This record gives sequence, structure tokens and C-alpha cells, in this order.
Amino acid sequence: MAIDISCPACGEADELRGERRDQLIALVCEVCDAEWVRDPGAHPTCERCGGDDMREAVQALVEKSRGTQLSIQSFRQVWLCPSCDSERYDKYKISNRPLAPDELPTESEF
Repeated sequence: MAIDISCPACGEADELRGERRDQLIALVCEVCDAEWVRDPGAHPTCERCGGDDMREAVQALVEKSRGTQLSIQSFRQVWLCPSCDSERYDKYKISNRPLAPDELPTESEF
């Protein structure tokens, strides 16, 4: 499962270069030259409550394939807070299916 990483300065997610340094990973954005360090063993925290008891889930990424038909293109890892995202996390656990995308593609994206 891929980890969702993007540049904290410009948001670039593809043109990144990384190098392991002991237990950390030093990253460089090849678009804006920003540099930062990531701890691959660190768990994320909730942006709303600050809690660190985050739960891993899978979210589908979709694209229009034909007409109005949507097709799953890939999946990404997302973190849910059992307190702030309780309804969404409970639904995910019960259904055992990927979460729906946050946004669906529109005609203007083509």
C-alpha cells in the first residue's frame, strides 16, 4: 500500500526524491527544492483533536472511464481518528470495502 506523501511547501506528490539517513528519510521536492525529513515509523496525528490513536484505512481513487462510468484506478492509504471520524471508520470496518473518494471527477477535468 502506498503512503501519501507530498511537499509541505508546494504540494507536489510525484517529483520527490528521498534518501534514507539512519531511521529517517530525507526528502527533496524536485519542483521547488524544499527539503524535509520524514520518520517512516511515526504515526500521524488527528488534525482536529490532536489525538494519536489513528486507524489505517484504504480509499479508492477513481476516474471516468467511459461516459459517466467511474472506474477505480488505484487505492491510497488514509488515516482516520476513531473519535473525529467514528461514523466513517465504523462504516469502513463493517463493509470491509475501500472508502469512497473525497471528490468525484467532473467533466471539466478532461
